[in-house]
Order: sequence, then structure tokens, then C-alpha cells
Amino acid sequence: MEQELVFRALADPTRRQLLDLLFERDGRTLKELESAMPMTRFGVMKHLRVLEEAGLIVTRKVGRERLHYLNPVPIQLISDRWMNKYAANRAMALIDLKMALEGGSSNMTSEAKPKLVYQTIIKASQQQVWDAITKPEFTSRYYYGTTLQTDLSIGSPFTYNMYDGSAIVEGEVLVADAPNRLVHSYHSLFPPMNADAPTKVTWELEAMPNGITKVTVVHEDFDGETATYKGLNSGGWTWILSNLKTLLETGESLPEQY
Repeated sequence: MEQELVFRALADPTRRQLLDLLFERDGRTLKELESAMPMTRFGVMKHLRVLEEAGLIVTRKVGRERLHYLNPVPIQLISDRWMNKYAANRAMALIDLKMALEGGSSNMTSEAKPKLVYQTIIKASQQQVWDAITKPEFTSRYYYGTTLQTDLSIGSPFTYNMYDGSAIVEGEVLVADAPNRLVHSYHSLFPPMNADAPTKVTWELEAMPNGITKVTVVHEDFDGETATYKGLNSGGWTWILSNLKTLLETGESLPEQY
């Protein structure tokens, strides 16, 4: 059903145009999107509602405004199901060639607001998702093979460690409201990201009917489009959340080559 909603949402050219606008510059208001579309405010709202129901956009209230963010996780899951296992390498080569010939770029423009917002729906209880986020035996299976080290007390270290014990991400716990909300600082130790200032990650878990959990990740406090922003926006968070969903729903992780 989830993928049917995504396919239906993507079938409409107007909705694809709205996604393109958010790809060019994320975090737009309804007024900004309406000004770029040849239709009424009500028409834009209808299309945005379909995209939100499919999980392709996420809205966040900031002050008196509601901002719209592109959520690539559902598209990644479709790619994992329908493309990667068949011809991912050949398909990406053709896409790269097309972009090069047309003079385009797959990167977000410099106008993009420095905030990343992702959302996915997982067929697992809220407690199961919380455990997967906070326990090392789970993170090692979906978070690039790393084990999370933390006691979840406010101000305590929050690090993802490799198999040899070396940390690749360091931070500290800012909020731990199990099993609803987790906030921690984030500082990658990989160059060139290690030169960036620490940022902030918020995990929000919302229990839904029939044992389903809505997971929203907000990564913010970037000093512009830093190396950390670019690295995570280019697929880091999409991979982590896709792998988390696959693990909890099937018991198996995605193949590393994806």
C-alpha cells in the first residue's frame, strides 16, 4: 500500500514539479510553492496533501509558518525494490551521462536551507523502534556496522563506534524521552566533515494504529551547506532509515552494495 501511494503521487506531473521545487530549495512555505505554480492556492494544497500522504514530503511548523521538506526515503525504498537488485549500476551510469550532457546537477542549490528532514513509516511498535535506535546490537545491523555507545542520560556521550572501538561519530545526549523523542548532538570524525561544528539530530517516534510507528528525523544547526550537510543529504540518512525499516520489517539488513 505504501508503494502504491508513492507511485500514484509521482504519476502526476504537477506533483513531480512540486518535488523538483523542493529538491532545488528545501523548506519552502505554501506561499512560495504557490507563487511558482500556475494554479490556485487550493490546488497546490491538494497536491501537497497527496505528497504528504505518500510520505514524499514532510511539513514542520516554524513560528507561524509551515515549511515543506522533500523526504527521499520512500523513493529510496522503491529504488531498493525495483531498481538496485536488477540494474542499479547501469541505471546510475545512464543518469550521470544524462545530467552531464544536459549540464545539470544532482546537488541541491546553494539557496537550500541548512536543515534535513526525513520520515518513514515502519511496521513495528514504538518500543521496538526505540530499541533499534538506542541499542548497539541493532545499530550494528543498519548504521554502517557501528555500535552506539550511550547510557541515554542527559549530557552523557553519544558515539557510534566501529568494530575496533574507534568512534566515527561523537556527540552527547540532549533529550531522552523514551520511547517518544531522542535529541543528540552530532559531529562526524571523518574528514572533511570533522572540520565542521557539531550539529543536532532529533528522532521523533509516533505510535500509529495496528502496531505501526512513524519515524521523523530532523538534522539541523548546520553552518550553511557544510561537508556534513552535503554528505548526509547525498544519501547518508536515506540509507540509514531505509535500512532501519528493512531490518525491523524483515529481520534482514540491506546488502552493503546498495
